[in-house]
Amino acid sequence: MGFLTRLRTGWALTKDSLRVLRGDPELAVFPLVGGVAGLCYVALLFGGATLVGGLDSQALQIALLFLLYLGTTFVASFATAALMHETRTAFEGGEPSFRSGMAAAWRNKGTLLVWSVVSATVGVVIQLIDSQDNLLAEILAGIVSVAWSILTYFVVPVITFEDVSVREAIHRSGETFKGTWGETAGAHFGVGIVTFLFMLPVVLVAGAVLFLGVGSGSGFGFGASVAVAAVLLVGAYLFSTTLSSIAKTGLYVYATEGRRPGAFEDVDLGHVPD
Repeated sequence: MGFLTRLRTGWALTKDSLRVLRGDPELAVFPLVGGVAGLCYVALLFGGATLVGGLDSQALQIALLFLLYLGTTFVASFATAALMHETRTAFEGGEPSFRSGMAAAWRNKGTLLVWSVVSATVGVVIQLIDSQDNLLAEILAGIVSVAWSILTYFVVPVITFEDVSVREAIHRSGETFKGTWGETAGAHFGVGIVTFLFMLPVVLVAGAVLFLGVGSGSGFGFGASVAVAAVLLVGAYLFSTTLSSIAKTGLYVYATEGRRPGAFEDVDLGHVPD
């Protein structure tokens, strides 16, 4: 199957993912909870670091960076696992529920934690390489970062739906990406376009609201405009994150099981490689 055909498949996958989101908008609750939990974790981490002080040494800075990557990766992976589990429920005609999704993620908490440790370690190593005042080091960091992102693209759904170790999850993720690289690229492109089209008016409206708030000369007006703009931008974030996870779940299902999820009626999966 040619690359352009794969891109068309990815675009169709994106459109059907949007249909799933319209049918079950409650799926966006998972990234909302994950985002709030992540912000709380970051606030507590840096708040504690500020109170403790003494973060001038490189070792402590690295430790803080590792804890930042570890916590945010775990929270994001946990929320994504819950979302993907309920997305699959929606694929099969069931009714997604917040409780069921969180319970499914909780069952895999140990593996998700180990994955977060591995991901945080790699993230810190990449950051240390990139921090060198050397063009070659920056290029190397970029290559490693892209390679790692590709290799681990399907790690969370593998952990969510398969009883495997983190090492096996990474291997399975790489194999799955290899079999669907065109569709994955197409889905990313499709989600990116849809998100851009959605974000553009949101950003324009948010900017206009902020402009009006500043021009009002009122503290209340400015505060209200900031709040409205924040709500609009958070809504756009939830939309893009949820849409991407739905598309990734659909890719995972047909790549690993050789069947088309019922929700993806516009996607021609007859030529998807194993």
